[in-house]
Amino acid sequence: MPRNALLLLSRLLLAALFVPSGFHALADIAGTSGYFAGLGLPLPTLVAWATGLFELIAGLLILVGFKTPVVALLLAAFCIAAGFLGHYGQGGDDPTLTFMHSQMLMKDIATAGGFLALAMAGAGAWSADGRLVAASA
Repeated sequence: MPRNALLLLSRLLLAALFVPSGFHALADIAGTSGYFAGLGLPLPTLVAWATGLFELIAGLLILVGFKTPVVALLLAAFCIAAGFLGHYGQGGDDPTLTFMHSQMLMKDIATAGGFLALAMAGAGAWSADGRLVAASA
């Protein structure tokens, strides 16, 4: 498969995780805030709004491929932070929950790796970044 097609597919798959997540976080601020409060985070409602907006906007920027290296680095850092804040050591005495949280932590770490690769490779020609480069040439 050509490089630009793979970069587009990468952006689509990564955005498919963050755009709906951001939308759902914003659509259920009370639930999202309750989750963050349960983690012991300060100002959980503010964190819920900030997280939902960040996931939605950053996901859309990745989807269209605008400012991809910077946004991908921010999302990689977000994934690592979210993984450790939200999943590390979670589950208590329930082995099923402990397993689920450990898997979610590893998913967040792997997703961060995908974003780091995207930051290095760039968005490709089939993106807003690609169009801006072509227009300036």
